[in-house]
Amino acid sequence: MSIEIEAHKDCKRKAAVIVGGSWGTALASVLACNDFDVQIWTRSEEQAAEINDRHTNKKYLPGIELSLSISATTNIEHALHDAELALFAAPSGAMRAVASMAAPFLEADTLCVHATKGFEAESLKRMSIVLSEELRRPAESIVVLSGPSHAEEVIRKQPTTVVVAAEKLSAAEQAQDAFMTQAFRVYTNNDVVGVEVAGAIKNIIALGAGLTDGLQFGDNAKAALLTRGLAEISRLGSALGASPLTFAGLAGVGDLVVTCTSKHSRNWRAGYMLADGTPLSEVLERMGMVVEGVRTTKAAYKLAKDANVEMPITEQLYAVLFEGKSPKDAVEHLMGRLKTHEIESFD
Repeated sequence: MSIEIEAHKDCKRKAAVIVGGSWGTALASVLACNDFDVQIWTRSEEQAAEINDRHTNKKYLPGIELSLSISATTNIEHALHDAELALFAAPSGAMRAVASMAAPFLEADTLCVHATKGFEAESLKRMSIVLSEELRRPAESIVVLSGPSHAEEVIRKQPTTVVVAAEKLSAAEQAQDAFMTQAFRVYTNNDVVGVEVAGAIKNIIALGAGLTDGLQFGDNAKAALLTRGLAEISRLGSALGASPLTFAGLAGVGDLVVTCTSKHSRNWRAGYMLADGTPLSEVLERMGMVVEGVRTTKAAYKLAKDANVEMPITEQLYAVLFEGKSPKDAVEHLMGRLKTHEIESFD
């Protein structure tokens, strides 16, 4: 059934954001700064009413007043109607279902961008592949937005730099134009595999960083964890076809540093709580939001086995999360590994 859409009085461009969590809301704010009318799609009538009536999203971004150019709806057709850009910011576990809902209402010339850092647990597919399949669009036209960026800082217009990646340069440049502001700098990249793998795996290393901090192991241990974690990201990414250079950039070392060292990181906080023996189920309940690193650990563990790639940090975190191993024993296992070379060849 057709729906009535009110004409925009000021003829602004329209963007749709699918869904209204912290990251989706923060990026909606960036788009609003660039003169987009942004409509957030949410399943929650209560959340939609709060955004529309109070211009807040207190569950995800407390203390923030949203732009009047941001509205919300529970009708996904309404959200996507006439949208020049559709940003998918659903958790990795919900991406396929959400994309399937959106597909019938997505217009042919709408630019599709996703900002989700994870793999599909069952298929082990990257989010751009999931979107391509469900939206029936060439994978080369799907753009991924990633890099060192916490929603809590982006929404406050604190200086942030990210990367948008697509196999099709014109798609990446279109996304760059849409998101670039004085406070939100955007670079382009054509290594979609590298950007997506880096964005996903760094969440695993952030869990480990939270664990080491919770165990009071100090800065030396944390620095080693980040450095060897970057090696794991590079190893798996290269095996999957990524460029090693990507991991030295914003999507790689940049995102790794910010996620492993910031109080805003959900994955770090979850790891910190796990350090004292709190069960995973209780940690996730207390967090109240998706912790992508937990799901990603399971997916990366399987990917590494399939690709015959050595990922000792991921293996130990898998044992802590899903096999009941104590965090202290996991770290001691890593420190007791056989001697090896630091520098690895990607040939």
